Amino acid sequence: MTDEALALSVQDELFWDPKVDSEEIAVSADDGTISLRGTVGSFRQKRDARKAAERVHGVVYVENELTVRILTKSRRYDADLRGDVLRALLLDSLIPTTVDAKVSDGYVTLSGTVDWQYQRDEATFVAGNILGVTGVDNEILVGGDGSTVGEVADDIQKAFKRDAKIDADSLTVAASDGKVTLNGSVRSWSEHDAALAAAWAAPGVTTVNDRLTVSY
Repeated sequence: MTDEALALSVQDELFWDPKVDSEEIAVSADDGTISLRGTVGSFRQKRDARKAAERVHGVVYVENELTVRILTKSRRYDADLRGDVLRALLLDSLIPTTVDAKVSDGYVTLSGTVDWQYQRDEATFVAGNILGVTGVDNEILVGGDGSTVGEVADDIQKAFKRDAKIDADSLTVAASDGKVTLNGSVRSWSEHDAALAAAWAAPGVTTVNDRLTVSY
């Protein structure tokens, strides 16, 4: 697929996604890498625009350079915004009370510790949905016990084989002291995300080094 055709496909996908206002988004492509530029009205739209681009066949990487421009009527004081973020985190049963948030000019920084990566992801998702948030920086640490050993690598490989999205034979896993490293190639971003989720689900994992490449 040519760069022009790939950029057009991404533009079509952005237009097709009802959650994204694609009117002010410019798309360019360079050898499978998509660049998104322009403005959107919320951090959630910026996140959804990236996900839409990653769904397109032929995309190997997305540079999300979109700027969140909050309309005057939707702008919030940082103190009020922080209060809303903290309440939303507290009301989500997946997120432990060890997670904290600070806000500066609409930009949220999350901190604290959690036991699992899915809790860290959930905190980012919840904070990014709050009206007035312009960005989210996740500094939450996954506080596993660091007990990851060779057997866990085998367990992750078995999880790959159970998942219909993943070609387990194309991936390798190394694990030591809570750190997991994934190598190999995947056929789509959906497969990439599924592989990372499977690795993070292993007990004791504190870090996942993502060395996967998307190839077609």
